[in-house]
Amino acid sequence: MKKIRIILADDHQLFREGLEALLKSHAELKILASVKDGETLFEAIEQFHPDVVLSDISMPGKTGIEVCTEITQTFPEVKFIMLSMYNNEVFFVNSLKAGAKGFLSKEISRDELLKAIQTVYHGGEYFDKKVSHAILKEYVEQKAGKKPSKPEEQILSAREKEIIRLVAESYSNGEIAEKLKISVRTVNAHKNNIMRKLKLKSTVDIVKYALMNKMIKL
Repeated sequence: MKKIRIILADDHQLFREGLEALLKSHAELKILASVKDGETLFEAIEQFHPDVVLSDISMPGKTGIEVCTEITQTFPEVKFIMLSMYNNEVFFVNSLKAGAKGFLSKEISRDELLKAIQTVYHGGEYFDKKVSHAILKEYVEQKAGKKPSKPEEQILSAREKEIIRLVAESYSNGEIAEKLKISVRTVNAHKNNIMRKLKLKSTVDIVKYALMNKMIKL
């Protein structure tokens, strides 16, 4: 079985060592390096070419976001998951702009962390529901006073609306496929059609659309 090759980056040694011990116990994962700052992280990525990087946002020297920006331009096959102590909209948005495929609270459970790693490794995106919904709730509240965009009833199929709801509820593509008894390829096709029809650019935009149009509840 091919293992998911991971590099860890966090300037708090205790947290980093705990994370490393947790992930090492999982047979599907292989820890290539564990580093404490952005410069060392950049060097480790260049040396080992990992599949997934789990990186704190705030570190000495280069931040996790700065490293993510540089690496995703040079090595786009390397997938970044950003870790944060704070439900901060700026951190979240800047992580997405940098090319991160995941954003997690450091309070995330072991099972959800493993799910995030697997989802990102297989080409998906994963945003901790607590973090993303807190930020998106703030986004929606900032728009209060503006009329929510009207649901595109005339262009979205019933299946596409169903997929929007499931995406917004943090189901992965594989889970949606299993739930709806369709293939992952079909789920991807529906998501691409949804983004094309609604002129959206990412999974986060789909969640925002669902919230603004009251398709899910926070």
